[in-house]
Amino acid sequence: MERDEIGAWLRLLLTPRVGPTSARRLLAALGSPQAVFAATREALCQVVPAREATGLLKIPADLAEQLDATLAWLDASPAGQARALITLGDERYPAALLETADPPFLLFAQGQVALLQRPSVAIVGSRNPTAQGKENAFAFAQALSQAGITVVSGLALGIDGAAHEGALAGGRLGSTVAVVGTGLDRVYPKTHRDLAHRIAQDGLLISEFTLGTPPLAGNFPKRNRIVAGLSRGTLVVEAAVQSGSLITARLAMEMGREVLAIPGSIHSPQAKGCHALIKQGAKLVETAQDVLEEMNWRAASLAPAGPGDDQADEASEGEDLVLGAMGYDPVGQEALSARTGMGPADLGARLLELEMMGQVARLPGALFQRVGLG
Repeated sequence: MERDEIGAWLRLLLTPRVGPTSARRLLAALGSPQAVFAATREALCQVVPAREATGLLKIPADLAEQLDATLAWLDASPAGQARALITLGDERYPAALLETADPPFLLFAQGQVALLQRPSVAIVGSRNPTAQGKENAFAFAQALSQAGITVVSGLALGIDGAAHEGALAGGRLGSTVAVVGTGLDRVYPKTHRDLAHRIAQDGLLISEFTLGTPPLAGNFPKRNRIVAGLSRGTLVVEAAVQSGSLITARLAMEMGREVLAIPGSIHSPQAKGCHALIKQGAKLVETAQDVLEEMNWRAASLAPAGPGDDQADEASEGEDLVLGAMGYDPVGQEALSARTGMGPADLGARLLELEMMGQVARLPGALFQRVGLG
């Protein structure tokens, strides 16, 4: 986009009291932001209330500053990371988000923009999860990413962060999209600065907020509708009854998307939100394979050819090694370690992956058993 076009989009975004709904109505009626600002007040009043029409005639005080900052940000794209403004009419705008009732009319993006067109699942949950909850989020995200599914979350502490980490560990087959509640020149929470940089390199950061927007409390619920809207399904890993993750799940239900939940202990407060969702019709899932089956996805058909193939081959070889050593009888980790030559840490990680993928079952007495025939 040229400077004037970018300026018009930013002006529409910055005009007070003109939200996404009015902006979309104006764009549908007049065709472009430039046409909106070339229209008379009378013409604008045919589309939006008079107060909004009056506001559109005034140039926001911070427009020039925002335009200069945005152009500088776009020009300073780091190596390997695309920076872009993606508008409603842009072919890169995610189709799944267009199907929702309240899609943002402008997205700031940094990273692998092509991920917006990939099949995706949101993984959300508590900011204060149990250790098992974080492990589950990581393992599910890693397995789904390896299957070619993009994992979407909100870069928050707890389950969100673990999901992003797991998806990055799964390689570039699926990777991850982080929807943030600030401008893309800020990282919140600050403890996720390194994670955000890695997502910008191997995944994608997106925001509907202008550069410099601080972490305002009201912006995070708005962010949740994009998390749900980008995704064909939302998986809730752990959530208390009053958790913000349940807002994301409710939004997904309202959009007609699948909602899935991992069950937990009946004594755990962090499981009660998931149990409530399951009672309301959410799909109970125990493995990443459950997610793929519920979404009617086949992992093999989703993984594109390319640089990630070597990683996939290595993963398959590792799985064959453990599954082959396991046989079909219950076996302990110590015996498996002796058969495979793998250390306890590597073997434990592989067994957890296989368990999450539904290929291995954990039995009482610290035993494991292969499930099925393959």
